[in-house]
Amino acid sequence: MRIGILMETAPGETRVALLPDAVKTLVSQGLEVGVESGCGEGAGVSDADYEHVGARISSNRAGLLAAADLIPVVNGIDPRDQEQLSPGTVIAGFLHPLEEPEALQTAILREATLFAMELVPRITRAQAMDALSSMATVAGYKAVLLAAETLPRMFPLLMTAAGTVPPARVLVLGAGVAGLQAIATARRLGAVVEAYDVRAAAGEQVRSLGAKFLEVDLGGIQTEDQGGYARELTEEALDRGRELITKSARTADVIVSTAQVPGKRAPLLIRREAVEAMRPGSVIVDLAAPAGGNCELTRPGEDVVCHGVNLLAPLNLPATVPVHASQLYSRNMTNFLKLLCKQDQLNLDMNDQILKDACIAHRGQVMNRRVAELLQARDVIWDQRRAS
Repeated sequence: MRIGILMETAPGETRVALLPDAVKTLVSQGLEVGVESGCGEGAGVSDADYEHVGARISSNRAGLLAAADLIPVVNGIDPRDQEQLSPGTVIAGFLHPLEEPEALQTAILREATLFAMELVPRITRAQAMDALSSMATVAGYKAVLLAAETLPRMFPLLMTAAGTVPPARVLVLGAGVAGLQAIATARRLGAVVEAYDVRAAAGEQVRSLGAKFLEVDLGGIQTEDQGGYARELTEEALDRGRELITKSARTADVIVSTAQVPGKRAPLLIRREAVEAMRPGSVIVDLAAPAGGNCELTRPGEDVVCHGVNLLAPLNLPATVPVHASQLYSRNMTNFLKLLCKQDQLNLDMNDQILKDACIAHRGQVMNRRVAELLQARDVIWDQRRAS
């Protein structure tokens, strides 16, 4: 069986799907691994490193695409590359099926089998494959460093001969993996940290990191789904949280917002009034920018100043820490590939819960119900536009 590792083509992407230590394991199992020349440079890995563990280096991207039985990726493959795929090719990576399902249509028509790493279920057996959490850890860490670099004051409490410097105050919105890492990093830097999450159960984790948990009465509504992710809330419930956030923003030097609902637009938690209430020079890092942002004033992919507040909206923070981000992702991917490969052959057991939940399409058929509905809805819209 042949595995192809490609250069990522998304703008600013520096990560690589598999590192040499993972390739070494695959080669020892009798798999043939082809690597596109230069694909690991952003993560500090040379072609020679791959060759040393038995990979074959090639500059022929089209040839790698056509020959590979399995292609692990970080982000989805460009539609032009999808046209080079052989029928039955398996692709695994962050494919964004709920945000950009139409970008996968060419691969589906080519009868490729597609697995989305962001859809790996949150069950005990799949923890070692949870790439979404791995990348959220990196993003939460880097978000606080960005805030510390941008903020025109220091984070820790300092007692000097010239007087006392009070600690920075940080507010974290969303206590998922990214939020908890942001809390831990801000605390290590010496900040006083508060955190808000619609899930009351998150309070224990927030407090265990030394932060204050902000609670609001949401009327007993269900705020968490079976996978542990936050549910989409009503406007009434969101307004209760927004009021609390606006009040807390007045004293915050930094806000790190991480709240997202899988497959949905990020909830708007930070209103214009909250931004206007913050002190000049304060910082907001909106990690939900790829999903539209948690702040009303967010411009995804842009850093702007609004009412004297620095509003940062990065789209791919893990790519700014490519060495460790690739290391974590490569380990997640290696564990996932163990489910796909048995005795150097593809073995797609669609009765396995992990593969079943992560599968978008198989042999030309869309397997994920939500993706199928999105594709159907957008085809209808396209037909209507074409008819008009």
